[in-house]
Amino acid sequence: CDRGPGPDPSPAVSLGLNEESWWSFDTAHVGLGQVMLPMSTPAVLAEGGVYLMYYMGGTHEETFVSSYLDDPTAVPDDATIKGMNLRVGVAMSQDGLTWGRVEGDDPTGAIMSPYDRSDPNMKWMSAEAGYRDDDNSLLQLDEELYVGWPEVVVHHIGEGASNVMSVNSFANTVKGGGGGSTKPPAFYMYYSTMLKDCKTKAIGCAVSEDGFRWLKRGTCLRPDDDGMDAGGCARCTVIRNQVFDPDRSIWEDAAGWTMYYEGVSKEDGKHRVMAAESDDGRNWTKLGVVLDVGLEGEGGWD
Repeated sequence: CDRGPGPDPSPAVSLGLNEESWWSFDTAHVGLGQVMLPMSTPAVLAEGGVYLMYYMGGTHEETFVSSYLDDPTAVPDDATIKGMNLRVGVAMSQDGLTWGRVEGDDPTGAIMSPYDRSDPNMKWMSAEAGYRDDDNSLLQLDEELYVGWPEVVVHHIGEGASNVMSVNSFANTVKGGGGGSTKPPAFYMYYSTMLKDCKTKAIGCAVSEDGFRWLKRGTCLRPDDDGMDAGGCARCTVIRNQVFDPDRSIWEDAAGWTMYYEGVSKEDGKHRVMAAESDDGRNWTKLGVVLDVGLEGEGGWD
């Protein structure tokens, strides 16, 4: 494919490191989240039939390794790591090969950044400042150490809207939601994060009407105190439920959504594929392990 912006001379690079903006969030590394195909939904079609790539990136900024550990004394006090303060960005393409970044509202150009109460650019996102959820209730967000691995799903607006996530409960405004437009968001983003206060790996949620400007809606999936995801929840895929119509031999959208995610066990430290279900995309009920690790005694490679 054609070479995209970035320093890598390989002709196979579609989106490389950001060398054009030294202040950007993706100068050290980039990682793929999701690519949305053009004209697959009314929301994407409204943006001109383009591909949207949601990706994550990090900078050369150093953060303390102890910030990410349950036991900060396990490493030297001055131990640091680069690129961990992940943020999410979006790029557009007309052919799926050559990509251009779309600058977000964050000063780094990201469309989604870890929530930090001390950040002056995020003061408006606190409950004290009147930040509200889609039902107009005050929303208290968890502070986050990073945001990455974005998973975006699109609502079907119009005919069949009964299957749209929380179609009757959303009321987005530019900042905070509530008291404004009653149009439901067209996009949902689920992202992996680590909560600052407890070092918990969890999955956060955000909503958007256009796929470019996002509003955080808090942590939607946390680890259980025990069980196969007690060590953390991360890296998910969300799909709309479907039912098969035998008369027409086609699959049709049904109410509800299913999330597949990585659950980390505290007992053995292994990652397993787990599932959860939701009627509204905000409140999730865990279904347990759907794909376990292989058995070593039976020659399992995983």
